[in-house]
Amino acid sequence: MALNRNVLRASWRAWLSNDLNPSGPGWLAWVWTLLFCSGLAAVFTVLGFIGWGSRSRGLGSLDQWAFWFGRNLIVCLTIGVIIHLMFALTRPWVAGGRIKAWQPWQRTAYFSGLPLLGTVIGWPLGVMLAGGQRLFRFDHPGSTNVVLASVALSLLVTFFLHHFFAAKSQEIEAEKRATEAQLRLLQAQMEPHFLFNTLANVQSLIDADPACARRMLESFTDYLRATLTQLRCEDSTVGAELDLAEAYLQLLQMRMEDRLAFRIEADGDARLLPMPPLTLQPLVENAIHHGLEPKVEGGTVTLRARRVGDTLCLEVQDDGLGLGAAPRRAQGHGSRGTGMALANLRQRLQTRFGDNGRLEVLPAQPGTLARITLPIT
Repeated sequence: MALNRNVLRASWRAWLSNDLNPSGPGWLAWVWTLLFCSGLAAVFTVLGFIGWGSRSRGLGSLDQWAFWFGRNLIVCLTIGVIIHLMFALTRPWVAGGRIKAWQPWQRTAYFSGLPLLGTVIGWPLGVMLAGGQRLFRFDHPGSTNVVLASVALSLLVTFFLHHFFAAKSQEIEAEKRATEAQLRLLQAQMEPHFLFNTLANVQSLIDADPACARRMLESFTDYLRATLTQLRCEDSTVGAELDLAEAYLQLLQMRMEDRLAFRIEADGDARLLPMPPLTLQPLVENAIHHGLEPKVEGGTVTLRARRVGDTLCLEVQDDGLGLGAAPRRAQGHGSRGTGMALANLRQRLQTRFGDNGRLEVLPAQPGTLARITLPIT
């Protein structure tokens, strides 16, 4: 997986919130642990200098700062690595739906107990690795109090860090729920647009060709019965979206007849990839409404889906009038609705994928090319 700002941000947020389903490469979580331990070691070094600097000659020198930072780093890394390993080893046991069935006090005990236990185990082990009795002079009077105070300080720091992480986890979870709610709202705005556009097509045929309008309405009813559930799913697949677009184009062929042709180009691997539902539909409607319907001889709509490395590329291309054509006058809500659908689609992609989800509308020779680029998750 290529590293970028979104991958780093997602991995950091997952590490910060003790997410049981970490994001990004596994080694990146270890990097955050090492960086956090380094920062904590720097804090303990400063506190040690403030508390003991006046009693030790030369502690303010650069060599002494480097020496004590190295000792503190060994202790902090020992504790951090142990806690990280404990979470990694217990994750398969609590992941999935198991931890959701726990009582609140059980989840608190798990997320608080492991860091505390890791500190109790890692502190003496880290002190031993950093020099043990020879370095910390446990044989001096009052050394027992120093040890107890250090352990108490470590536990206190761990306690406050846990509550800080718990607060950040709740904040991140609230942001996730808000994002999901926004996605559902945008999708709900697009569904009636699709339905209204199709019903408007039926209405336009009632006077001109009642028999064709009846057949189209019957086909549309069957189509809705088979796909309405799919429209309300949180996730779909490329294959399902292509099938949905194909059924829609077949409905339009009943009205436009030989003025509309379409092709679908997608390999089997691409069809299995996940993607948000109702993503291709507004692009297909846009190609028909602005590209082919105003053109006397009509034209062809081509749908493509392919995998390019770690990204999914989806294209809807028409050989219609193109971007330079004069805009059509609004008929009902078709013209306005298409613009709203494209705006909502861009916002959905931005909300769900950040900078990795893009919609581009480009001139083609002839016609227009709409391209969606999504990360493969």
